[in-house]
Amino acid sequence: MTAMRTPRSSGKVRPARLTDLAALGELSRLCQSDRTDTRSLGLPVNGPPIGVFSLFRLPLGAFRPNDLMFVYEEDGRIAGLVRVEREAVRDEWTIVELDAVGMANAGDIRYRLVQQLLREGAKRAAARFHVACSDTNDNVELLMQAGFMRYGEEHVLFRAAGRALPEPWSEERAGACRIRPTTPLDALPLSRLYGVATPAPVARLEALRLADWERQGTHWRVPRSSLTPILRFADVEGFVQVSDGGGKDGTQLDGFVQIGVAKEDQPHYLKLIARPEADVSDLIDFGLGVIAARTIRGGDHRHEHGVIAPVRTYESPIDRRLEEAGFDSIASVNLLMKETLVRVAEPGLVPAGVR
Repeated sequence: MTAMRTPRSSGKVRPARLTDLAALGELSRLCQSDRTDTRSLGLPVNGPPIGVFSLFRLPLGAFRPNDLMFVYEEDGRIAGLVRVEREAVRDEWTIVELDAVGMANAGDIRYRLVQQLLREGAKRAAARFHVACSDTNDNVELLMQAGFMRYGEEHVLFRAAGRALPEPWSEERAGACRIRPTTPLDALPLSRLYGVATPAPVARLEALRLADWERQGTHWRVPRSSLTPILRFADVEGFVQVSDGGGKDGTQLDGFVQIGVAKEDQPHYLKLIARPEADVSDLIDFGLGVIAARTIRGGDHRHEHGVIAPVRTYESPIDRRLEEAGFDSIASVNLLMKETLVRVAEPGLVPAGVR
């Protein structure tokens, strides 16, 4: 006796409309609950203390014209959502949200949404598709069926708002520890630092260029992490710690810290890159002090948002230094990417044969 196949969903995928916003907000909220009939990316953790709906909630003013949102509609009811952030400068798309409701067909709904997204990307010459997700709800299997490949894993650490931030550093203290703000002229040292701290296969896939490191301020979206999309809701700054004696391997830098001070209800953001042998304790304390300086003002309650920090598994012992500074690990997520570019071997000279 053969088992009957689950019938394919009969609804349709279409672009989201302004009139869908109320239903989409409710769908997103439901998918962060513990209901068994919902599916989401689960980033960075379902339920308290942080959920996707609060992390990536989308004020209308923050929805850019080149961003995309598709919904799945069946019998006049919205049962699925995919939201994408487009990086026009790099022609890269990041899936921020992928939700569906339905005990029997949630997987099919999400697969159809992803396929629609990939078709749209092919029309608009998207070079890469990025997504981060928890290893639950068949997330990884679903995305790999759509052609994504898993290339990394990140731990998400969170410093609760109840823990007081360190005092802001003085310029003299920062100078004594060789910490200073980044400038566009740091693009080459930063690129070299990234190359030293990142395995070659990952660096090849992410393909960061010098021009990416030159962009400063709110347009600075590198280095990539599972939480990069929340930087659009933050004031972004970068600081480097110069190596004592010129550095090794030509890096000139011991470490780099990227700080995102939240303007909305998201937590503040801290991302570090460092040489494997470098101690980042001073950079972490300095970064937390910068957040304190930007938020602890009269009537400003942004210091109550907490601080979130993504750390990739190969970046240890940065995670241990963060734990020493009061951070707790709250989730582990997988990083996946689908590349549409065709890689070809670079031409090179070879010895000529002599008969």
